Amino acid sequence: MMRTAALCTLLLSLACGIADARTVYRCVRGNSVSMATAPEPGSRCTAREIDDTAVQAPNLWGNMGVFSGVLYEREQDGRLVYSTRNLPGSRVYLKFTVATPPGEPAHEGLGKVGPAQLAPHARQFKAAARATGVDDAWLRAIAHAESNFDAAAVSPKGALGVMQLMPETAREYGVADPLSAAQSIDGGARHMRTLLRRYHGDRTLAAAAYNAGIGAVTHYKGVPPYAETLAYVDKVMALYARYRQAMGMGVEVPAR
Repeated sequence: MMRTAALCTLLLSLACGIADARTVYRCVRGNSVSMATAPEPGSRCTAREIDDTAVQAPNLWGNMGVFSGVLYEREQDGRLVYSTRNLPGSRVYLKFTVATPPGEPAHEGLGKVGPAQLAPHARQFKAAARATGVDDAWLRAIAHAESNFDAAAVSPKGALGVMQLMPETAREYGVADPLSAAQSIDGGARHMRTLLRRYHGDRTLAAAAYNAGIGAVTHYKGVPPYAETLAYVDKVMALYARYRQAMGMGVEVPAR
């Protein structure tokens, strides 16, 4: 199951020929996101209106990076609906593989999904969480995905430090030394607070913008269809669940 909003235009292109759909629903359940042609039972869904010509946008499905998924068909309220989530009563309608756009500004991150690490920079994360109001577990998940907590980390695209701040982002938040763990975590937390406010607490979009930039999220009206960003968002959400559990915070219940 693909778990990001980047499938919006793809799902529409598939659904248009079978259901004349022009509205796609972004449905959240736990830490996963699916796209559907009707609201999913048991999920928190919001409608997304899609331009009929969106799938024809230049370079929308370019030749750099590949991701795959499954579109499921089921009956709901007396009609056929389509979704990327395998709900009870669903049957496989179509398996697909799509190439993602070239020249993407994102990077997959230097950290790998693994067990929660509570010791690295613990004092700095607690201080940043108190100062910004951003969930400590969320900040740790971002740092784990970005750098595996390495204060000296430098990405191939120039991101620096624990929170992998790009130079322009570091300047924006007054981070004089991006390789200082304390400064990086503080700047990264303030940047994340800005993103969470911008996206009304939507962690999926905040993570996507942290990775690929606000401009890319705005352009694609959701998670950009970049191979790196798709992998990054899934990684961060998986890590967030692990950090919440390790810190005794339990499973996050989506706001309604």
